[in-house]
Amino acid sequence: MEPSAVRGRNVVVVGTQWGDEGKGKVVDWLTDHAHAVVRFQGGHNAGHTLVIKGVKTALQLIPSGIMRDGVACYIGNGVVVDPAHLIAEIERLEKIGVDVRSRLFVSEACPLILPLHVEVDRAREAQRESSGSGKIGTTGKGIGPAYEDKVARRALRVQDLKHPQRFEQKLRSLVELHNEALTGHLHAQSMTFEPMRDQALKLGEQLAPMFADVGYRLHLLHLAGANLLFEGAQGTLLDIDHGTYPYVTSSNCVAGNAAAGSGLGPHMLHYILGITKAYTTRVGSGPFPTELEVATPGSVGHHLSTVGQERGTVTGRPRRCGWLDAAALKRSMIINGVSGMCITKLDVLDGLPEIKIGVGYRLGGRDLDILPIDADEVAACEPVYETLPGWRETTAGLTNWEQLPASARRYLERIESLTGTPIDMVSTGPDRVHTILLRHPFRR
Repeated sequence: MEPSAVRGRNVVVVGTQWGDEGKGKVVDWLTDHAHAVVRFQGGHNAGHTLVIKGVKTALQLIPSGIMRDGVACYIGNGVVVDPAHLIAEIERLEKIGVDVRSRLFVSEACPLILPLHVEVDRAREAQRESSGSGKIGTTGKGIGPAYEDKVARRALRVQDLKHPQRFEQKLRSLVELHNEALTGHLHAQSMTFEPMRDQALKLGEQLAPMFADVGYRLHLLHLAGANLLFEGAQGTLLDIDHGTYPYVTSSNCVAGNAAAGSGLGPHMLHYILGITKAYTTRVGSGPFPTELEVATPGSVGHHLSTVGQERGTVTGRPRRCGWLDAAALKRSMIINGVSGMCITKLDVLDGLPEIKIGVGYRLGGRDLDILPIDADEVAACEPVYETLPGWRETTAGLTNWEQLPASARRYLERIESLTGTPIDMVSTGPDRVHTILLRHPFRR
């Protein structure tokens, strides 16, 4: 038998909108066929909500595969790690009986988020608001400043926690640098070195058994025939390079970063699953062409917001809601090289008399069929809609394509034709079992 015949199949799950597409539920469902789940970017600014047998669990940093017995979970080098949050999340899961420490592995190359990053993040956002320049919509968890230190080659990494003297020396320089900004133009309080050092090294002792060379471990698993599942956070339109900059996150959310953010080669990414909500939502600031007004009871926007329970998992902030934007999806499909889509929250559209899809834009007398790159141009876009009939029947909990109302099937088929991408899965509710499968990502 040739070596390639025994190697595993690897699937990347990415969000194709502005995040909050329902990736956690889909990742949890797919782990039934996976041996390991890998996070490859972002930090605990991500929020994945899982509903298993009616019980809701919210994860932020730990991969969603942790809720499946026997599945190993890896935090790749592309993730920024807050040690205090990671320990707290581990302990919270352990209280409900989840075995975490024997199954979780953290790359030694992960940059650390420290309290000074959180303080800088919040002080900057407060300054933007007070100056009138407008908030970006950061979660205030130190994600951006931690990535800045990484790119500036001054970050403390997980591996530094193994060497207290080296850690102390690097931390002292970092505290001095950020305190200059905090007490200077940010007009905030300075951070104290000793408590930060002591807390980090103490947390490092607890985390040390989970430190690992993640990339090499994944390589060996793949050669042994294991199926790997890569779990993205946020969404394509929040990507630092490809999103509506500057109203984006601080990492690359796209499928290509599953390789760089974990330590595997791109040839090991076999299938890209794009998670797409049946409508569109966005948290925080930034342009949103198909946005609807959500405050008025009886309006479509209010229906999407309330029926969809659209609040951020991490921040609790209400999500902005609007019609599906197929022109934005088209760009996401291209950037990620999506193999197939999973449409989530289809049941939220139940009962609407008609449903609109944004099929393009008008911008300065031009007609566009794809989302512009410039955020100011996106903000100036006037959406062009196509109207389809709705359906009165419920789709909640359905598990077979033929069970869907004819209008619901036509709506999904139209999404396929507009994006040029097949729909391989449909999620009809929050629980694992509320899933219609058309083509399994892990089957060759």
